[in-house]
Amino acid sequence: MDQSHSADFFDEGCLIGVLTTQPLDRVLDYKAPQGGCWRGAFVEVPLGPRKVLGVVWGAGSGDFDSARVRSVIRVLDVAPMRAELQSFLSRAASYTLTPLPAMLRLATRAPGLGDPPSMRKIYRLGDKTPERMTDARSRVLDVLRDYGGLAFTLRELAEQAGVTSSVIKGLVKQGALIEQDSPRDLPYPRLDPDLPGKTLSDDQARAADALRDALRQGGYGTTLLKGVTGSGKTEVYLEAVAEALRLGQQALVLLPEIALTAEFLTRVEARFGVRPAEWHSGVTMTERRRIWKMVGQGDAQLVVGARSALFLPFRSLGLIIVDEEHDGSYKQEDGVLYNARDMAVLRAAITGAQVVLASATPSLESWANADAGKYRRLDLTSRFGASVLPQMRAVDMRREKLDSNRWISPALVEAAAGRIAAGEQVLLFLNRRGYAPVTLCRACGQQIGCAHCDARMVEHRFLKRLMCHQCGETTPIPTECPHCGAEDRLAPVGPGVERLAEEAAERFPDARIATLSSDLFASARALKARIEEIAAGDADLVIGTQLVAKGHNFPNLTLVGVIDADLGLQGSDLRAAERTFQLMRQVAGRAGRAEKPGLALLQTHQPDHPVIRAILSGDEDGFWQAEAAAREAASVPPYGRMAGLILSGSDVAQVFDLGTVLARNAGPLLQIGAQIFGPAPAPIARVRGRHRVRLLIRAPKAAPLQDAISRWLAPVKLKGDLRLAVDIDPQSFL
Repeated sequence: MDQSHSADFFDEGCLIGVLTTQPLDRVLDYKAPQGGCWRGAFVEVPLGPRKVLGVVWGAGSGDFDSARVRSVIRVLDVAPMRAELQSFLSRAASYTLTPLPAMLRLATRAPGLGDPPSMRKIYRLGDKTPERMTDARSRVLDVLRDYGGLAFTLRELAEQAGVTSSVIKGLVKQGALIEQDSPRDLPYPRLDPDLPGKTLSDDQARAADALRDALRQGGYGTTLLKGVTGSGKTEVYLEAVAEALRLGQQALVLLPEIALTAEFLTRVEARFGVRPAEWHSGVTMTERRRIWKMVGQGDAQLVVGARSALFLPFRSLGLIIVDEEHDGSYKQEDGVLYNARDMAVLRAAITGAQVVLASATPSLESWANADAGKYRRLDLTSRFGASVLPQMRAVDMRREKLDSNRWISPALVEAAAGRIAAGEQVLLFLNRRGYAPVTLCRACGQQIGCAHCDARMVEHRFLKRLMCHQCGETTPIPTECPHCGAEDRLAPVGPGVERLAEEAAERFPDARIATLSSDLFASARALKARIEEIAAGDADLVIGTQLVAKGHNFPNLTLVGVIDADLGLQGSDLRAAERTFQLMRQVAGRAGRAEKPGLALLQTHQPDHPVIRAILSGDEDGFWQAEAAAREAASVPPYGRMAGLILSGSDVAQVFDLGTVLARNAGPLLQIGAQIFGPAPAPIARVRGRHRVRLLIRAPKAAPLQDAISRWLAPVKLKGDLRLAVDIDPQSFL
């Protein structure tokens, strides 16, 4: 046990405080078990008639009848939670106004943590080829190859491949698979930081040296690694990972999308000789438990994962990389509401680690922190190797002659045809999933909406269904209007990527067309495979949503056409300009990433809009300075503080009444100089049958906002099915 202070050990029978994962409002008193236990020990304790997981949080409070205090049932055979992780969970809970047990649940999201060490049957690739290859057998072998030779249990392999266990047993008999006994949780292979990496440019070498120096000096620090698309930021921060490994430290790399992990893991394996631990929703439960345990023991040196990997029990965390740090998917929007970028900085500050925030288009928050000197900034100003940044031009849609049911302008058609004829790839970008965002009845004028939400149903013609993008409800595409009963009068309005693909097939009949949208693939593995095929040249024309803007490298892609560059400028979101700028620059950066020069054409009805002009000019710092000045004048983040309050319930009157009472009794907020707006219906006012009302709080940057909100909400007693959620630093206002 890595515990150095005897004060952290509790002898048998001592009163200890245990934080459980149950939704309770306090730490509970228990007696230490036979043999005693350490602070931070994971334990099983009785709670009513049940046995629940908990962590020894410290000494007991003694405010409970000692005769009724029960004993810990057992101490789990896993590494105790370190003091720095306890501190991180406590401070994250205080910052986000989240109950501490909910934070502990984030830190224990692995099954079977209390299971004793045991053996299991696992299956790996063998060295023989089956005498007869079937589609089912091929799927099994493909799964094992796709996961880099990782071992699977019988059940996991059967589920991943969609086959019965008899198919796997047959492959074992043929020698194509190997069945072996293995301990349930094995250490990960050691990475070799001294294997040769890629030759770095002068820019890259300077940045890598600066990151290595920061790690050698020790202590906390945050660096904004800003590099134009294709500048090789990944190679730079992998050198920082190598230095952390040499120093005996663990490293964590956060990625915004599962679809990015396949290519990234290949690069990590090329640099360090083996694959790292991988943590995200696509990982099997068996692998999640293994990662959790090995991270705590120090037997997983590098973890590549989604935002929840921040809550793993690292033993010696020295480096956190947040790749594409500006990406909105780092904000958890349900359950515990937190921003993984901000929580990464908090965890590093507590544990004394280095953070690298990498992006071609950083968030204004990170830009402002670097501008103020809180973060160090390293710039990569040119693309790696022979590639150069793409040219960017606007297509003024006011001057293009386009039929009402067409969306690809003649100028873009001409440019795309030329590139395809030259054997190059073209990307058409539209940030709308499905076939059409609205289905309208031409007889009565009604739009088909979701029965459970205040949202329009989106037609997905490939799936032959209408889908609600809020709650996931789907229904078959109707032949008659559900409102007036008129037959054959339903019409799709507006384009989604599926409708764009239909138009592209007419415009480019000989082109191989691929559509990339998350809802068109049954699994993350299928999406990864398709992206790899496209990168290898298995498509002439790619049509995609924002999925394609994030980190993918298509070497033969030389033209990007943005169908609706104005789409993100609509609405009142304070980050609309920032997000549009980031998305357009990111998606344009997919063009010309190899030797052939690239071009990005932005179809817009507002070519003189300041954001569009900034995108085309490439004056990024000028854009950030103007955006910062506007935000500072309005006292909004990052120059002021904001919090959202989301109230919901089945009775709309009750929800509004609660909002009105809160707004009228906002004394603690007014005392810190805050303003409160609302209550008002949320833009999407009903989700899954629950009515939603929002209040918005704006406060000075230095105001003690969390404390004021806690005092404001303390008297509130929720009745019936009313629910209240607090969103500190909201990113979305839906």
